[in-house]
Amino acid sequence: MFTGIVEIIGVVSELNQQSEDGGTTLTISNASDILGDCNLGDSISVNGTCLTVTSFDKSSFKVGVAPETLRRTNLGSLKQGSNVNLERAVSASTRMGGHFVQGHVDTVASILKVEPDGNAKTFRFQPRDTSVLRYIVEKGYVTLDGASLTITKVDDEEGWWEVMLIAYTQEKVVTASKKPGDEVNVEVDQIGKYVEKAVEGYFSKGSSGEPAILQKMVERIVDSRMQAAK
Repeated sequence: MFTGIVEIIGVVSELNQQSEDGGTTLTISNASDILGDCNLGDSISVNGTCLTVTSFDKSSFKVGVAPETLRRTNLGSLKQGSNVNLERAVSASTRMGGHFVQGHVDTVASILKVEPDGNAKTFRFQPRDTSVLRYIVEKGYVTLDGASLTITKVDDEEGWWEVMLIAYTQEKVVTASKKPGDEVNVEVDQIGKYVEKAVEGYFSKGSSGEPAILQKMVERIVDSRMQAAK
């Protein structure tokens, strides 16, 4: 679990493709600020993707990236020298400055345009998988390359949304340096998924024709009364 508050920007110093499984091993350098309490097996968010530390030293660490992860994220487009957003998994003392982020990328989105607004920048994104748009709401959260950002505008018909990066944020995340046509990893707010499932469960019909959730409540009450009567 992460917060979406990027701690540092690291640099991909090495990529080793694994011919036996099609995956890749990444070495991330310039990461000393987040490795002081690191242990083997720890989770670190790399551009919003939860990856496991397989080895590390004072300033760099290695992670393995599976073929499925390469297909579903923008990690497959990384090159030597690429910058990446980094965040350690939350601890008991972590302040929740962003929102609950799992590090499970839902899709990637392309940058349609970037417009300056004073010293801020407005980015417009279009997702590869348009089904995620039902979880994108104005003033809601979205995680882009691991950064928790607020949605400023949505157009469901044209299939895009916008976020604004203030000057401070531009210095702290890799997205600020990206251009139209570049891709970002997208994780939608998981609360929306839970709400959707709960609502679907309520309105789905049980064998009696009533909403399934009501049928289950009645069945539990009946069962408890029958147990009490024995």
